[in-house]
Amino acid sequence: MGRAKTSSSSESDKVEIKIQPRSDLNQAVVIPRPPNYQQNFHPPPHRPPQRPRSLRLFKKWIPWFVPTIVLVNVAIFVYAMYLNDCPRNSENCIGRSLLDRFAFQSTKENPLLGPSAATLLKLGALDVKSVVDGHQVWRLASCTWLHAGVFHVLANMLSLIFVGVRLEQEFGFARIGLAYVISGIGGSLLSSLFVRTTISVGASGALFGLLGAMLSELLINWTIYENKCAALSTLVLIIIINLAVGILPHVDNFAHLGGFVTGFLLGFILLIRPQFGWVNQRNAPPGYHSKNTSKFKAYQYIFLILALLLLIAEFAIGLGLLLGGVDGNDHCQWCHYLSCIPSPLWTCGPVRCSSSQLQNQVNMTCLSNHKSGFYTLQNPNNTAELQRLCAVLCH
Repeated sequence: MGRAKTSSSSESDKVEIKIQPRSDLNQAVVIPRPPNYQQNFHPPPHRPPQRPRSLRLFKKWIPWFVPTIVLVNVAIFVYAMYLNDCPRNSENCIGRSLLDRFAFQSTKENPLLGPSAATLLKLGALDVKSVVDGHQVWRLASCTWLHAGVFHVLANMLSLIFVGVRLEQEFGFARIGLAYVISGIGGSLLSSLFVRTTISVGASGALFGLLGAMLSELLINWTIYENKCAALSTLVLIIIINLAVGILPHVDNFAHLGGFVTGFLLGFILLIRPQFGWVNQRNAPPGYHSKNTSKFKAYQYIFLILALLLLIAEFAIGLGLLLGGVDGNDHCQWCHYLSCIPSPLWTCGPVRCSSSQLQNQVNMTCLSNHKSGFYTLQNPNNTAELQRLCAVLCH
């Protein structure tokens, strides 16, 4: 069957079609061509192939919890400066004329530009004596919302935004919120077992908990990542650099380590991902049958159970030792190097002073440089004020 070629215009309106005959004689049937045939024929337009719609395997969350934490921490620091009221309670203040009651304590007392130790203690700073003797266990959590100065709060909040926002986008506010709060308490718990003579504040333990959770999340979800080695190397490098900063004096590296270990265990529990096969099975169209796939792999279940048991043991043993008055330094002679390594540029030993007190009058001598001073206390039972005076005297 084919289209016949024509040589004259009079026959151009007819098409000759040959039909298979029933007999041996060939027959030809002429069928009129429709008018304007060439003009009416239009080939279908070419449509580029459409890309298949990609399936979003895991939900993306809008981060709001981490920005809220940042705002709350900044607001608490501003309130701490308002309550501190340096011009009223101290002679040497920074920015007295410009900031008025928000002026900072002197750099000898607080080099981070912030309130006094007495103000931080009043607001909930971690003090081992208050926790053990005063049964104020709530300080393990409250200290994570306080900061010692402007530089302290800025460094922590910028790091929290850098780390926390991405995690909240991937896993949501509930899981990241739990990891943040519980890691902060875990960091305070380890800190209180080794840092016995000074108060401690800051969200560094909670922040390191998020770093630990990122590491364990990468390990437990190892099979769903493509650039495994690159991601692991980058994360480990960031963690090592941050922990190395903790060997400097006046930095509570025990809170960093405690928060990191707690967050590392929480990552195995809270940030576990289901396998792709199980997700695809749930999103398959009706009537489509595929091989049944387990939600988690066997190694994921093992890590989850072990991490849960270790986390329970960590808090049970830690709280038992703390409330029992155990000093971790008595049982670990080298652990103090985890928080500060001696150097010709600084000293790591805690400041110690001898003092004699009569009512609100105290005579104090620093045991390291043998400087002495005579002071009048507003509250003779304020241990934080005595620690502050000793720190100023030994500086």
